[in-house]
This record gives sequence, structure tokens and C-alpha cells, in this order.
Amino acid sequence: MNLEAFILGCGGMMPLPYRHLTSVLVRREGDLFLFDAGEATQISIRRLNLRWKKITAIFISHMHADHVTGLPGILMLNSQVDRSEPLYIFGPPKLAEFIALTRKSLDMYINYEIIVREFSDAGALWEEEDFTIRSFPLRHTKQCYGYALEEGKRPGAFHPDQALALGVPRGPMWSTLQSGREVVLADGRTIRPADVLGPERVGRKFSYVTDTLYFPEVAGEVSNSDLLICEGMFEDALLESALEKRHMTARQAGLIARQAGGVKKLGLIHYSPRYADKELKILLAQAREEFADTFLTRDRMQFPLEYLD
Repeated sequence: MNLEAFILGCGGMMPLPYRHLTSVLVRREGDLFLFDAGEATQISIRRLNLRWKKITAIFISHMHADHVTGLPGILMLNSQVDRSEPLYIFGPPKLAEFIALTRKSLDMYINYEIIVREFSDAGALWEEEDFTIRSFPLRHTKQCYGYALEEGKRPGAFHPDQALALGVPRGPMWSTLQSGREVVLADGRTIRPADVLGPERVGRKFSYVTDTLYFPEVAGEVSNSDLLICEGMFEDALLESALEKRHMTARQAGLIARQAGGVKKLGLIHYSPRYADKELKILLAQAREEFADTFLTRDRMQFPLEYLD
């Protein structure tokens, strides 16, 4: 089961010639899930050869322009690719109004169903049999949410030698046991998955946090993330500005990753436009003092999230 994250834009506040506004796309097999849609999101989608027709759902963190101005273009593009499936859009209050007014003022041609679901209480938004996407509250100048895509536990590793020793013939019965269902042998004996499988294995987790003050409760929401994408907008010297604007420093992003426990990698995002690319090393160095496995996201980076076992 493939799980990949694509950085469509890593900038905050205003787009730069070499840095689009914040947007991250996660692909899980055939489903594409978009987290925020900053200006120029569709450019990165095209350059990465991703199919916007396959975007299943969009999750907006908050109603600030640098996180939603890419939405109109995405909505219009989907009308040009014979989309038949509905497009779900989740986010805080005012999202539905923004979409409705944009469609009306632009007389936007839409030939597919758009389902907007606003929420004010954090919790599960998208639930499948083997994974969930949920929101959790952040602290910004507007109602704001982070998101986590988390897979359920997987069956343990299959042990062919144990299956053969129990008289389970090679073939479909092995697949049945691997899927977690028991089988009945020709002699009437029932073989349970636990008889031939090891301990349950954990799934993977992607977390997305941007536009928030630092507060320790965030760590609990993103624990055990295989990939945590988190804003690191300012350096230590601008802590006062970060507090005033209700953003985080890169060091605070590293602190969250360290406090969370189980985070494999931290990717910084939503950089202040005051930093040219060569100056981002300041943010990276300060975050790494708290959490060594930190990297700087760049537009159109791609990250596979692999199973560890």
C-alpha cells in the first residue's frame, strides 16, 4: 500500500518566484488528499504530473488567504477533466461562504458535486476501514486546525513454516489467514490467524501543523508520526514577532517533534518571506538543536512513507 507526501508549496504569507504558498498533498494508493491550497497549488500539481481529477478531499486549516487562494483554480480545473466523483472540502466556518461567493462572482462552470463540510469541533473527518483523517485544534488569529492521517494496525507477519506444520496447504487459505480470517481444514480443524501470524504491526501516520502558537498539547496529536510537516516560520531572534502573530519558530517546531515521541522525520514549512532560500539554514539549524531528524521542505519535494516492518 503506497503512501506518499508531496510538498506543493512551502511559503507563508506571500508567494515568491521560487516558493509557492503552503500546500501538501498525500497520495494513498488511488486517493489524493490535499492539505491547504495556497496560491499556485495547481502549478505544482501539474509539474509533479499529479492528477487533480483524483483529488478525493481537501482539508483547509483556516480561512486566511495564503491557505485558500488556490482553491478556485482547482475547482475550475476539475470541470475540465470529466470528473464524476464528488469533491469533499473540509474546513472551519466561512469556508462554504468563500466557495459559494467565488463560484457566483466568477460564474464558475462546475459539472460535478462539491460537498463542503464545515466543522468547529475537532475529530474524525474521513474514516475508511484501514485509515482515518482527523483534525485537532491549533491556536492562531483565526479558528485553525491541524490534521493527521493515521492508518490502523496491520496483521502480524505471516509464518509459512507454522502454517505448513499445522497442515494448512499453500494457496488461498494462506491469503485468508493473512487477511485476519480463520480457515477450516479438510479434517475439520479450525486454524486461527493468531496460529500463524506474529504480533500486530503499526500503520503509518502523516501529520500537518501550520499557523499556530507553540503549545505543548500539539505534541500529543502528532506523536508517532512517520512524517510531521510543521510550520517553522521564524528564527529565535523573532520570537516576539511569532508570539504577536501567533506563529511558531523553527525551534518550537523541533520541540514539538521531540516532545511528541515516535516522530520519525520533521519537515519545516510555511517560511516567512523575509528568508531567502540561502537563509533558511538558520531555521534548520535551530530546529535541529531540538530534533535532529529535521529537514527543510522545498516546493515539489516528494516523500514515500514506508512501513518499518
